[in-house]
Amino acid sequence: MSIRRTFLPALAPLLLLTAPVGAQQPPAPHKGLEIIKTTCFQCHTDAMWRDQRQDTRAWEATLYRMVGRGGLWTTDEIKQMADYLGTDFGPNAPPATPQAR
Repeated sequence: MSIRRTFLPALAPLLLLTAPVGAQQPPAPHKGLEIIKTTCFQCHTDAMWRDQRQDTRAWEATLYRMVGRGGLWTTDEIKQMADYLGTDFGPNAPPATPQAR
């Protein structure tokens, strides 16, 4: 029996295991979600945005109201958070499941 016939069958499972690893990595979380996790969770739970179902513009208005109450965000951060909330938790988004912290 040649070396090729004994060696290749042993390598086949390793090649199958290593090939899809890069393809199975989850996508990077939205930047708006990262900002929300680091700032909004100080006072709110994720139920605050899961239940409201507002569009991006309404979320932006809500976030500016939070600035009036002490929220410290830049205009860019507010736009990123509103974009995330309007897309993932807007009126046309599918029902949400609780987020893990």
